[in-house]
Amino acid sequence: MTDILQLSSGYISTVGNYGRHNTQALGGVSHLWQDFFARALAEQQGTEGAETEDFAIDAVDEVTGEPVGGSQVLAHINRQRLCNVQDTEVAPPEPLFLPIAEFEPELLEKLAPPYSDAELIEQQRQLDISNTWVRPVVMSQGHPIPEPGPGPSPKALFLPIAEFEMGLLDPAPEPFDEPTLVAQQSALDFDTRWARPVVLNNVRIAA
Repeated sequence: MTDILQLSSGYISTVGNYGRHNTQALGGVSHLWQDFFARALAEQQGTEGAETEDFAIDAVDEVTGEPVGGSQVLAHINRQRLCNVQDTEVAPPEPLFLPIAEFEPELLEKLAPPYSDAELIEQQRQLDISNTWVRPVVMSQGHPIPEPGPGPSPKALFLPIAEFEMGLLDPAPEPFDEPTLVAQQSALDFDTRWARPVVLNNVRIAA
């Protein structure tokens, strides 16, 4: 609640009774300090201080001798009523929406593309080299070399045989079509019925 201002009749301050506040804050100081603070405040306020000074000085009209404080206060009140005052609607806070990746699949990161067969083979080769050669050499650095054990026993050489390995056989030829079979049969009949008897007869005559 605002403080009650102790001012002259017909005057409304737009700022506040700074003289009383200064007196309470600096209890026991002289009026010199009060005047100093009042002047400093008037210089800081600028136009508002000028209007306050006019209200205090021009309290009486020089021509008619009537007080002008009431008309100035009324004009000031009218100016305040003409101000564009807008109401600010305060809405209650809305609930915060926190999407969860388990229920919103589109929020998840996209799956990485799978490795190709060549990349998998290369990764497995690098892993085998690291496990069978690099790591043992590094871990045994600075330690005595162990005695070599017996070598592996020789194994029988595996020679695949076509009779048992059907995949080694040549693929079966494609069967002849019907026109080819008819042509072959015609050639065979010509050879056995006409060409062969003539050739054998000529051989007998020549012998």
